Amino acid sequence: MARMPGTAVRDEHPPTPQERSLDQKGGPGHTLLLALALAIPAVKVAYTVGGGEPARDVFVGMELSNWPDVLIGMLLTEPALGSVLGVVVSRVVFALFAARGAVPKGSGVAQAARRVALTVVNPVAVGIIAACFYGPWWGLGTGIVAYGLRQGVVVEYRAGRRGRRHHQDDYVPGRWLGRFAAAEQWVSLALTVVVLPLLAFGSAVDGKAWTSVLECQVQEGTRNTSQRLIELGRKGNGVVGWSLDTEEVVNGVGCVDTGSLRVRRAWW
Repeated sequence: MARMPGTAVRDEHPPTPQERSLDQKGGPGHTLLLALALAIPAVKVAYTVGGGEPARDVFVGMELSNWPDVLIGMLLTEPALGSVLGVVVSRVVFALFAARGAVPKGSGVAQAARRVALTVVNPVAVGIIAACFYGPWWGLGTGIVAYGLRQGVVVEYRAGRRGRRHHQDDYVPGRWLGRFAAAEQWVSLALTVVVLPLLAFGSAVDGKAWTSVLECQVQEGTRNTSQRLIELGRKGNGVVGWSLDTEEVVNGVGCVDTGSLRVRRAWW
């Protein structure tokens, strides 16, 4: 049956209760992000210093408040990982709010302006953060991809293809825009469940430290020795670090940066 432009139509594929529930809870993205945040730092430490007792000593030496430093350090030193994570988080958060009615309806200028602002502000912020840490091209790419995925969510909810039925307005997307929205779902799924985990695991076993590797003076009994330390925390005028020479947590003073994060060969 032919459709008149600009008129509301019955959705041929209404959302299932399972789809609505997943959207309102954030979908699989929330579960995967939480799993990665917990597991990847442990893998990073275990591979870098050795599993078992060395990894336990490192986490104890870092103290609880410093444990997030492992994940933060990985994100700051791996542009691809940080950019993909920013895109995924931007999309997951937006889909969560869209499922709860955050996408403005209607075709007026005010509603259109609200939708543009809602869709653009976060990708711009994500792009700026990526540009600050990784450079302008990483920032531009991150912002564009984050915006594209958010725009796909807007199309889906405005057309009533996801969410509760009262979310639908008189909006009927064009054929190319509908295809774009469908492709957006596949791209976001691939980034979330394939690309992000692979990048995170690859970064965890690349043989690089998650923070500065320092050359420090360490007192051993009555003599001082120069040792390479992975910085775990700072105490007074020195640091607490994992010694790559003696494989134990030590206190170092007079530290200087070695200029390299490489401490062992990558797993691959």
